[in-house]
Amino acid sequence: MMLDLAANHDQGPTPLREIAKRQDLSVKYLEQLIIPLKAAGFIRSVRGAKGGYTLAQRPEAISVGQIIEILEGGLFLVDCVEDPDLCGREKECPTRDIWLRMSGRLMEELAALSLQDVLNGKTVPADPA
Repeated sequence: MMLDLAANHDQGPTPLREIAKRQDLSVKYLEQLIIPLKAAGFIRSVRGAKGGYTLAQRPEAISVGQIIEILEGGLFLVDCVEDPDLCGREKECPTRDIWLRMSGRLMEELAALSLQDVLNGKTVPADPA
C-alpha cells in the first residue's frame, strides 16, 4: 500500500478501493494498516468526491524501516530476541548475541531504504564508507 501511494504520490489522493484492486488486497485489511500509519504521520486522508489517501511526506522521506517499525514493532530473526521470556535459556544461550546483532543490522538496512529507493529499484542502501 505504501509503495502504491508512493508511486502515485504526485497524482493526488487515491481511494482505498483502487489501491486494494491494484495490489490484490482487501479494503478491510488496508483499513487496518491505515490507522497506525496515519497516526504516525505517514498518510493523510482527504475527504470528498475526489478524496482518498496520500502520503503525508515525500516518498524519499519515508523509510521501509519506519513502516515496519510502526506496523510490526520491528523485525526479529527469532522470537526470543523480541521477548526473552519465551526461552528459559536466555542467559546461557550461545547464539543470542548473534540474533540480536543480526536483527539490529536488518532494521538498520531497512531504515536506510526509502520508499523512493525501492520504487527506483535500489534495494541495497549506499555504503556509508
